[in-house]
Amino acid sequence: MSSPARVPFLSFIQLDRNSKTPIYLQLAQQLVNAIQRGYLLPGSKIPGSRTLSDLLQLHRKTVIAAYQDLHHQGWIAIEANKGAYVMDHQRKTTERPYDALVSLASYPLQTGYHFKQSNVLDNLFELSECTYQFNDGSADIRLTEIKQLSSLYSANLKRKSTLRKLSNPLLASQQAKDQLSNYLNSSRGLHIGKNNLLVTRSTEMSLYVVAKLIIAPKDVVIVGELSLFTANMIFHEAGAQVQTIAVDEHGIDVEQLATKLKTTKIRAVYITPHHHYPTTVSLGAQRRVQLLQLAKTYGFIIIEDDYDYDFQYEKSTIMPLASADVDGMVIYVGSFGKSLSTSFSSGFVVAPKNFIEEMQKYLSILDGQGNVVMEQVLAEMIAEGDMHRHLKKSLKVYQERRDHCCKLIETLFGNKVSFTIPKGGLAVWLRWNIPISLMQLSKICKQHQLFIPKNLLYQNRKTTAIRIGFGNLTIDEMQSSLKIMHQAVATITST
Repeated sequence: MSSPARVPFLSFIQLDRNSKTPIYLQLAQQLVNAIQRGYLLPGSKIPGSRTLSDLLQLHRKTVIAAYQDLHHQGWIAIEANKGAYVMDHQRKTTERPYDALVSLASYPLQTGYHFKQSNVLDNLFELSECTYQFNDGSADIRLTEIKQLSSLYSANLKRKSTLRKLSNPLLASQQAKDQLSNYLNSSRGLHIGKNNLLVTRSTEMSLYVVAKLIIAPKDVVIVGELSLFTANMIFHEAGAQVQTIAVDEHGIDVEQLATKLKTTKIRAVYITPHHHYPTTVSLGAQRRVQLLQLAKTYGFIIIEDDYDYDFQYEKSTIMPLASADVDGMVIYVGSFGKSLSTSFSSGFVVAPKNFIEEMQKYLSILDGQGNVVMEQVLAEMIAEGDMHRHLKKSLKVYQERRDHCCKLIETLFGNKVSFTIPKGGLAVWLRWNIPISLMQLSKICKQHQLFIPKNLLYQNRKTTAIRIGFGNLTIDEMQSSLKIMHQAVATITST
């Protein structure tokens, strides 16, 4: 049993000498609270009245009065010539005002109340300490000039003008939007002003607020037969009925959508047309025109997620649908600075002014303070040309990694797999031509220090494929990773 002198009474006993409540009652109440919270455990000895009075700078009679009150209530036992002890919670007494002594020495494992729980939002992301890891196509933070970004951030934070902006984040955000909207106009063929732009923390936050505004329970939202799972989770959580249409080498099947529209009222169609997730195919030009016409005719919303527009390796670039939208049917979602570290990137939404104004109301609740400094940094990087230079430099590296990855796949796996060299993005869609259990493949690879998370594995009656990100791995790392997977395939097929 620890000595009562070692218990930090001053940390949990705070007496208000100006209160109308007598000091001895305040002391008694706070000692009860300490017992309930487990600071004073059942059976432990508490300091004598003289010791505690010296510690708390109280008259000894005040402490004695408090102890007597606790004794009468049944919280402590006083034994002659031995001292005072906290009552054991197993001891039953009719003098106690409570049936049992509640101890909070450890925090409750579960709530004592009911609340809404969601299986839809279960986290699908996995963690591993393997030497090599595949992902679904993210940038390599090692290519980011962290020192330059840090100096820009630090310099921005130190400016007196920034301090003023922090006190009025909405006004500051409006000023940064001038540069950000100009950047989108020049890089993506848009024709927007700052009132058509909303800056968020991430693409997921953008989609969440969009879904909050446009989706009512049982609204039908169309997605590709294979689609971005985080977006699907957001739509499901908003109450939508998520239905799918086929995706082929030219993107979503717009003819199938047209047929569906004749019998089904559709609220929105979610697409990733530049590089369809996960298959990386681009939506053909004719289908883009058809989709915009259908949206106008049937009144559904097109949610265009341009999640990796920045990563294009061909000279001819495909403009987003939003650049050709004259009827206000497209909500364009994307991100600034995805080629940078995730800490230095932001999401955005482009839409007509009235929709952006309504979104701002919801965003003010979710993220009222915003990220003023980061928006200023991004705007400055765009204005000074730093963003363009960094992207141009990193694209050369990513294209080299893409080419090497595809060459390795062809050499190691031959006709066991099929794939198309992606024209953009940071991932390859690898389809298997042999019967193979992808879960078993992942398990064997993990045993040899290559982690392939479940969200990259697509296996059903129609499809056996893996989405392999090449952007985050150097050429040597990719070579080691694919050799491990090759050995795993050999192990499976030989048994």
